[in-house]
Amino acid sequence: MSRPARALPPWLAHALRAQRGPVSRSAVVRGALGGGPLLLAAVLAGRPTVGVVAAIGAMFAGINDRPGSRRASVGRIGGPALAGAAGLVVGTYTGDHLAAVLLTLLLTGLGLVAGAVSALGPVGSAVGTQLLVGAAVGAGMPLPEPGWLRALAFLAGAGWLLALRLALPTPGSFAGDFRLDFRFDGERHAVAAVYDAVAALLDAAGSPTATARRAALTAALDQAQDALAGPRLRRYASSAAERRLHAQHAATLPLAGAATALAWAEQAVPARASEGPRRLAAAVRDNASTGPLPAPARSAPALRALDDALLNAAEAFDRADGGDLHGRRRSRAARVRTVLGARGREYGTRVALCFGASAAIAQALHHTRWYGQHEHWYWLPATAVFLVKPDLGPLASRVLSRAAGTVLGALLFAGLAALLPRPEGLVALVAACGALIPVATRHFAAQTAVVTVLVLALVMAGGEPQASVGRIAETLLACGLVLVVGHLPLPGPRGDAIRARLTEAGAAAQTYLDHVLGGSDDRAARWALRREAYRTLAEARTAIALASAELPPLARHADGADETAATLERLVDTTTACAVHLDDTGRLDSPHIRRLTELRDELARRRPRVDLRLPRLPAVTG
Repeated sequence: MSRPARALPPWLAHALRAQRGPVSRSAVVRGALGGGPLLLAAVLAGRPTVGVVAAIGAMFAGINDRPGSRRASVGRIGGPALAGAAGLVVGTYTGDHLAAVLLTLLLTGLGLVAGAVSALGPVGSAVGTQLLVGAAVGAGMPLPEPGWLRALAFLAGAGWLLALRLALPTPGSFAGDFRLDFRFDGERHAVAAVYDAVAALLDAAGSPTATARRAALTAALDQAQDALAGPRLRRYASSAAERRLHAQHAATLPLAGAATALAWAEQAVPARASEGPRRLAAAVRDNASTGPLPAPARSAPALRALDDALLNAAEAFDRADGGDLHGRRRSRAARVRTVLGARGREYGTRVALCFGASAAIAQALHHTRWYGQHEHWYWLPATAVFLVKPDLGPLASRVLSRAAGTVLGALLFAGLAALLPRPEGLVALVAACGALIPVATRHFAAQTAVVTVLVLALVMAGGEPQASVGRIAETLLACGLVLVVGHLPLPGPRGDAIRARLTEAGAAAQTYLDHVLGGSDDRAARWALRREAYRTLAEARTAIALASAELPPLARHADGADETAATLERLVDTTTACAVHLDDTGRLDSPHIRRLTELRDELARRRPRVDLRLPRLPAVTG
């Protein structure tokens, strides 16, 4: 009798799992043209250290150069680059004028601020990371340039890669008239992916995969909104092609509502129901006309809503009057509340402890000449910053991946440094590593190995000797430090960040439900509220999944949170089904009322278990 195979612990399974999907060839080209040419130009001009800082800026920009539209890349690359330049200025001038103790206290306070800002989302996390890494590099990397010149060189490197992102075409992005469509690369594919996700949800209606398909639809809608909501010269869409694309995106929202209502009913729909959204997806992707669309059956309110949404979409494809994206608009006050709230405090405290402790240890080792005559103590606190980022996976997984990637990268560079000519070999190595960054982002260990080789090549190009052994020792020290600090008990209840996300998701679901049951005819407001409800729930589920994959001392604080989030998702699905039914009949029937009552009671039972102040559902009577 064979024994059942033991499942790997979640943190170890995460460390062994890599992301899947195609690699952007254009990102590889941009990476190759980023730091390498900048370093070459600086070497030829006799200022290699300026080229080192510029190449570091291009490296960080390459890490943030993720798939998406050009306009979305402006904030995703530009915001963190500004923060990194500010960190370089602060680090350079404070490192030159403050004693070790005062410098450590300043860096600790900076870590508290940067960690709190990271609670705003992925861009906020990148802003906080580059601010701290810039401060550590500015204070600890011996360079002859003043702080303002380092900041300008850093911005020049990031700006060069951003210029490549905006100027170079993306393969497969052209459709129709080149003059009209050059500005679009990720936008068209993002909107088309929403129509494909609607079709997939319709195919899955009545099957066990419907919940996963609905989650995929939420992710597609989030990506489309982010792709279209980037900066532009004017507040509103400024060309017919852009307005038409906005109209095509707006047409997905009633389609998504009808498809969600059909999936909520847990009954299969006719196969031809998904043909229309797929034809619309192809029309968006190819910038072509829709052609005839198959009309679904109109035997139920949700099917009639789907048919009406298809007709509206067909009209939207023939006109160019798209306006509001019905996306997230967070006020400045809401962002401040997030930074100062439970998420900002918990993450900020953890980052401050890790960054401050690593800076203190690095300063002690530096002043006791553990480094010898070469002042490069920045590696220890910079490594701690990357290790403490929660959006890179569970803590134990990050530590394991970082240690393995650094050892591999340092050993690889030690072999290459003995063979490559200088400086041309180092320049070629920087260009090759820049091209590999888009490929290596699939796994944290691979990304760490590539970045380690790149940074060691830059350090040597700037005049420092080969330092692979020291980098390995400092990385292992940082890994141990972050692992210990990450599991230290902090004042107040643990898991506040998870409870805060669930509270936000519950409030968004409550607002959406109140709007639907209140009988408002404002469809645009309903779409925006529905998008916010699903988006906050998706963010909560992601945070809960990461927390649940930690080591047991941390994972236990997420117990019961996933079940609560699933209940809230069913509530939002039911609210969507109620909205579609109310549009068709003007009243709710017994299945909708019964489901709302069951969900209200289930949420009431879960409140004491997770210690969550859930919103009170309105009383619903038959």
